Amino acid sequence: MQTNPRLIAIASGKGGVGKTWFAITLAHALTRLGRRVLLFDGDLGLANIDVQLGLTPEHDLGSVLAGRVSLTEAVMRHPDGGFDILAGRSGSGALSALDPTHLEAVLAMSRHVPAGYDDVLLDLGAGVERAVRRMAAAADILLVLATEEPTSLTDAYAVLKLHRADRPEGDARLVVNMAPTRADGERTCTTLRRACATFLRFKPLLAGIIRRDDKVRDAIRRQTLLLTRHPGCSAASDVEAVAYGLVG
Repeated sequence: MQTNPRLIAIASGKGGVGKTWFAITLAHALTRLGRRVLLFDGDLGLANIDVQLGLTPEHDLGSVLAGRVSLTEAVMRHPDGGFDILAGRSGSGALSALDPTHLEAVLAMSRHVPAGYDDVLLDLGAGVERAVRRMAAAADILLVLATEEPTSLTDAYAVLKLHRADRPEGDARLVVNMAPTRADGERTCTTLRRACATFLRFKPLLAGIIRRDDKVRDAIRRQTLLLTRHPGCSAASDVEAVAYGLVG
């Protein structure tokens, strides 16, 4: 059994770019490729993975940190997706302002889960706060989501800049979400990579382009998995391509 799974953090400079939906769908896609996946809700103040999936966890990350239950007891299996979930606690100011000791405890949990996972997907909060930066720097791979909106590009650049300062040799990759077309997504990626090359002296890899797809909104509204409800849609295929890239 693998005791140190690969830690993949998923971040964005701003909210509203589909980060949590992407984390959920990527966890499902990796599971369908035979990976053992734990989806770890690391948005310490506004956790919402369970809400998007219509689940009501009996325990959450706060319960583990308080010592009321073990990590194994807090983890729940998604009934259809086949991956496990450690829920956060939505709206908990206590979790969003963790002291360094407890923050390191959260990271230790993600690194040393007892169930033999291949991948732990860490859905980070939006922004560049201390806790987000620390968790991003601890990851083996950081996936930074951006859209073509100028504010999203600016904020994604800020995430990459700080990650470069925190972990100069870190593996940071771009995911362009909600691209009108693949060509539009490539232009968005080029813009962001050019800024990184000019000012940060590195070019992040492109992990994938997710095309805008009305089926995504339908799946979120119905609190169901996209790859189950609309397996043949363009966004589903695009996320599966990201998963293939991470595996192979």
